[in-house]
Amino acid sequence: MHGNRKAAAPGALKARCAATALLAAATVLTGCERGSSSGPGDTSATGPSGCPTAQARAQAAVREAEQTGLPWNGPTTGPAATSGKTIVYVAQTMTNPGVAGAADGVREAARVIGWNVRVIDGGGTPAGIQAAMSEAVALRPSGIVIGGFDPNSTSRQVARANSARIPLIGWHAVASPGPSKQPRLFTNVTTRVEDVAAISAQWIITHSDGHAGVVLITDDSIPFARDKAELIRKELATCSGVRLLAHENIPIPDASSRTPREISSLLARFQSRWTHSVAINDLYFGDAAPAFRAAGKPGSGPPFNIGAGDGSPSAFQRINSRQYQAATVPEPLSLQGWQIVDEFNRAFSGRPASGYVAPVHITTADNSDGATTWNPPGYQETYRKIWGK
Repeated sequence: MHGNRKAAAPGALKARCAATALLAAATVLTGCERGSSSGPGDTSATGPSGCPTAQARAQAAVREAEQTGLPWNGPTTGPAATSGKTIVYVAQTMTNPGVAGAADGVREAARVIGWNVRVIDGGGTPAGIQAAMSEAVALRPSGIVIGGFDPNSTSRQVARANSARIPLIGWHAVASPGPSKQPRLFTNVTTRVEDVAAISAQWIITHSDGHAGVVLITDDSIPFARDKAELIRKELATCSGVRLLAHENIPIPDASSRTPREISSLLARFQSRWTHSVAINDLYFGDAAPAFRAAGKPGSGPPFNIGAGDGSPSAFQRINSRQYQAATVPEPLSLQGWQIVDEFNRAFSGRPASGYVAPVHITTADNSDGATTWNPPGYQETYRKIWGK
């Protein structure tokens, strides 16, 4: 059919080029709007060709991340269990499902290895966390877990623990997994933020067949979250058919009050162009659900929403019931609790950290099997065997 078209006349061609230039300029100006969101503005969610190369790479990564029942890929050897140890878990706040889930895993593993665990709740405030760390150090335990907060916010307490030669292990305490020199941690247990960010963006590229209009929600006041959002943005940009409609900055403490209002505004602004969302934490979608519901949006989408981290029971419930969340990249919280206990056992035995980092996983309604947490198989049996328990 294209062979039957006649070439455009020179005058018509000039006029068409001028119109295209004006349209491009208008698009750039639209992207310069001020407000709580930023991005290229009201661009189309569909492009002419998608992104075959990026899409193929994303599809392969997503297929691997969605698998369940894979064999244990962590350590299989290590020191036998030491005895008579006491661990203090200092929690950023036990109302954070991730922090609480990791603490439960530590408790469970400690019962198996024969240790005592005490949890001290920092209550989510700087003063409360500092007081909790002071109490933990004063107890002179065998080891202290820094559960979900920045050790630099308790630098004096960390220094005292280091001076007393109390091993410190972080859970999501610093940006990268593994040992840390500054602040001094025996190891930090977490997934890799680069992997979590990449796979959440790749899920959108795959789910949309390379054509999506995306809203990205983050908390720019948290450096870790800001960096994660930037990594997500970069991965989305590998697909020419994906448009970032808005980068929405909503501080987590304000999420319950601000998210419904911002979601309503975004729905009015982008309408059907908004096909997918990604947030640095699942909790935003719990707060967004009433606004989606009020606007008459179906729970099963669009927009199709993925959480780039956490994997709380409430997120699993939304996914399983197809109510305003389609996927999450969950932390294996119980596994990470067991890993923390194993890492302490290595520290107490004069061994180096294991170096294990759990691979990323994507949970959807199709592969969750009705579960409310991501709990991969094999780790409990292996750690019992390592410890001789």
